[in-house]
Order: sequence, then C-alpha cells, then structure tokens
Amino acid sequence: MISQLTVFLTNEKGRLAAACRTLSEAGINMQALFVADTADFGIVRIFCDTPRRAAAVLAEANFRATVTPVIAVSVADEPGTLASLLEFCNEASMNIEYGYCFSTAAGAAIDVLKIAGEGAEAALAEAGFKILSPEEVYVVDPS
Repeated sequence: MISQLTVFLTNEKGRLAAACRTLSEAGINMQALFVADTADFGIVRIFCDTPRRAAAVLAEANFRATVTPVIAVSVADEPGTLASLLEFCNEASMNIEYGYCFSTAAGAAIDVLKIAGEGAEAALAEAGFKILSPEEVYVVDPS
C-alpha cells in the first residue's frame, strides 16, 4: 500500500492555492495532485514526500486532511491495460471505491485504486500485477 494525502476543501476561491502554499512553506514536496469537485467541496488527492507530516501541517492550518491507504499498480502505458486490471478486480469481487491513473516518463502507467476490504493487494500481486511501493510512486523523506 502507498499513502495518499486526502484533503477536503470548501469550494471557495483560493482554498486549493492556500493548501498548496501551506505545504510548500512546510518544505513538503508534492509529486502529484488530483482534484475531484462538487458544488460545495473538493477532494484533493496528493502524493507527497511526507504524507503523515503533511496531514498534520494542514490540520494545524485548519484544513481537513487525512492519510488514505491506496494501491498503486504499474501497467504498460498502452490500450487495454486498465481494462484488464479492472476486469480482474470485478471477477475477484473487489469493490473499487475510486481510482485514477497517470503516466510516467518511463513509459509506464500507474493505476491508483482505493479498494474496500482486505486482501486486494495480495490478490493482485498473486495474479501477476506489479504493486508499487511508496518509493516507486513518490519521493519518500528518509527522516
């Protein structure tokens, strides 16, 4: 599993910028950021070097932030790989709460999945899917 920083923001002008500035001023480096929004609030998912520290820093600044365990799967960056992964999850009766994907400079795609319940990571690995460690997804602070 990897740790994803999840931030809940009211849908107000400047809130995303303020959260990012708060992390920046604390010396926290973000490698990836994804935003989902509704009319009233946004959910920001961030990969950063120190997710637990980032959550604490944001909480001190009156943001709602948590660390969420997710699974990162590396697949070839080509048509059909995500479909194959999701079909496996469906056949294994995995409940995917949400997911998103991004490509890397190395020509791979990373599919990030939040799957309800236990055992999904082991089942995926056993089926031959490449599960990524935190160090393979984002730069981890050694301290």
